[in-house]
Amino acid sequence: MPQLTLHHNRWKDLGALAEMLQDKDDLTLVNPQASHPFDEGEWQRKWLGELDDESFYIRDEDGRDVGFFALRVGIGPEVRHLTYVYVIPEMRGGTGEELAQLAEDAARELGALSITLKVELDNEPALNLYRKSGYEELSRRDGMATMRRDLDQD
Repeated sequence: MPQLTLHHNRWKDLGALAEMLQDKDDLTLVNPQASHPFDEGEWQRKWLGELDDESFYIRDEDGRDVGFFALRVGIGPEVRHLTYVYVIPEMRGGTGEELAQLAEDAARELGALSITLKVELDNEPALNLYRKSGYEELSRRDGMATMRRDLDQD
């Protein structure tokens, strides 16, 4: 299994994400409300436009961007909401646990005490991954489960 690393997207460069999300189905999976084709300006204004929004690229051992996620401020700055999670197709099926750990590490570095997320109820692999990673299901609504995990503070 390849070693993945995290790259904090401090400059909010979305060019690599645009490259990854050229397929309409992938873009719809990541953000059903986003325009197709990927519109970098729309994402910077509308989807990642809050001052405290932070985004991250996941890189493989060759330095290639193979995934993306964002951490938005949840209810107060001590909560981060994991969103826009994407991994390129060839990296799926085995990188989920590592990705979840990278997201939790990034949230801790941002001062979060807990992390929340929403996942589609019909996405059994993701639901199982988050449950295995210690996420608690808080509610179900409109085909989505809201989940939370309190982060251990080292």
